[in-house]
Amino acid sequence: MVHQTYTADVLVVGGGTGGTAAAIQAARRGAKTILVSEFPWLGGMLTSAGVSVPDGNELEAFQTGLWGAFLQELRQRQPGGLDNSWVSFFSYNPRIGAEIFADWVQELPNLHWISGQVPLEIFRQGNSITGVRFADFAVTAKVILDGTELGDLLPLADIPYRWGWELQSEWGEPSAPETFNSLTQKYPVQAPTYVVIMQDFGEAIAPEIAAAPNYNPSQFTGAWDGYGAETFLNYGRLPGGLFMMNWPICGNDYGEGVGRLIESDVSRGEFIQESRWHSQNFAHFIQKQLGRRYGLTEKVFPHTSTAFALHPYYRESRRLVGLTTIREQDILPIARGRVASIFNDAIALRPFGHPTAGVCEASRREASPTGEAIAVGNYANDHHYPGVQFPLQPKSIRWGGRWTGTPFTIPYSSLIPATTNGFLVCEKNISVSHIANGATRLQPVVMGIGQAAGMAAAICVELNCQPRDLPIRKLQTALLEDNRSKALIIPLFNLPPNRSDWRHWQLYYLDNPQAYPVSGDCPDSAFDKALIQESNCFKGIFYRLKQQEYKFTVTAPAAYQGQSWQLVTLRSHIDEQLRAYPHEQLVTLWGRYNHSGNWLLVEHLNGG
Repeated sequence: MVHQTYTADVLVVGGGTGGTAAAIQAARRGAKTILVSEFPWLGGMLTSAGVSVPDGNELEAFQTGLWGAFLQELRQRQPGGLDNSWVSFFSYNPRIGAEIFADWVQELPNLHWISGQVPLEIFRQGNSITGVRFADFAVTAKVILDGTELGDLLPLADIPYRWGWELQSEWGEPSAPETFNSLTQKYPVQAPTYVVIMQDFGEAIAPEIAAAPNYNPSQFTGAWDGYGAETFLNYGRLPGGLFMMNWPICGNDYGEGVGRLIESDVSRGEFIQESRWHSQNFAHFIQKQLGRRYGLTEKVFPHTSTAFALHPYYRESRRLVGLTTIREQDILPIARGRVASIFNDAIALRPFGHPTAGVCEASRREASPTGEAIAVGNYANDHHYPGVQFPLQPKSIRWGGRWTGTPFTIPYSSLIPATTNGFLVCEKNISVSHIANGATRLQPVVMGIGQAAGMAAAICVELNCQPRDLPIRKLQTALLEDNRSKALIIPLFNLPPNRSDWRHWQLYYLDNPQAYPVSGDCPDSAFDKALIQESNCFKGIFYRLKQQEYKFTVTAPAAYQGQSWQLVTLRSHIDEQLRAYPHEQLVTLWGRYNHSGNWLLVEHLNGG
């Protein structure tokens, strides 16, 4: 029974990465916002799911918006810094991430957060969503956002969604299968992982990890073959001798009967329990193989089993049928380039539909030639099917001495249902193909999607218009000019957000999409040479092994003399210098050494 009904401008259901960002941004814009989450931590993949070694948007130029602000907060709060693992440039205790989001919410008097609740019913008026009922209260709002991990509002609201694979005949995606087969049947979506965090107990003996039901050591045999135990553990190393276990090779990805996640509450609970057991068994196997030095950590997540995340890391959810669907072609590099399309023709090809507010429609028509990009991602297209190698069209590129991914943009209309008003999505549930979801699902881009969705919802309240009629340029300008966390829209490798002409070049390519450079570099190469304070000075010999692969043999300081490290950078002007530096030359570098990756993250090179 409903005991209380709250009213708000914006309601965000689900405290995932995107939902948390959406609620914070909507409230910062001034909208009266309510955020209802299932779990006591906000942040989803970045915190409560335990994936505290995030992938994507790692280059300096892409560290903008709430994602960039989150990284800045982590650097200030994380003892020992973020250079701990080799799979990511940023690794941190998930508890610290949760504290950041909680603090951001707490400072906003117009943001009301309610935890421990899931949506049960949707209220409608005609083709508009007007409210959501929970166990003992309801919320009505002008705009409602689905920020749940699995797109749970979509079936409740009878909004069309996709689940599973599309064939190549659907959109001509080069990596899509031509026919449904045993793989598409066994794994309709990518496998989730129930993250567990282990700990190095050093000289002490760790408590024994019990085997869970269905333990089968053959499932994990060979997990770190070709890596070695230390490298395997350092994959997701966190500060304080902790290790995040989210390992895809004979590891704890779990996809047995993954379709149960959307069949019923009971079947979802069964899958979640099995996936947790699977991770417990993986941890048991690791301890059996590597010894009682390694055990389950005792002090991370806020429940009795403190080593296990609050919920699985879901790589894919129900996916909206929206006004625009992002396909594989939209995330791949354009011909002879290293960037993807910026969706400059999206509106012309896929019109928004019928206006419901004349003033907004007039503004939208005026803005439409600029395209509708509202967020940026750059990760490789990464799919997880346990025991299966699934080939995908390559989108990785070498940059800064390391692999990264082709930058791509998210169009605003992929957040809007085809026929429903008063509603936006802001998580992995955007309108995207199964194939392209492998790149759009990553934490930083989902955070950018959430920030844009929250900004859009707040502006819709201001203008009294529907999300589909929102002037796109007004949304884009608001994101570029946000006074706390300005967010990029056009990906440019050599345009970090601290440059004085950052806004100029963002707007220039929005107005002139045909001029967007295939190289991803804007023509003005001025850069900020500021040194990050944590940098240390090293001297040694520079070796060019091949294009975009560099080695550095240390001559000073004496503590590192004779060691050889890989050189990597996240800064565009350092990338240019490394590409031009002479082979076998003495060089003085400033940067930070990462033991797990055996690399030096270069932030300053000689006089550069």
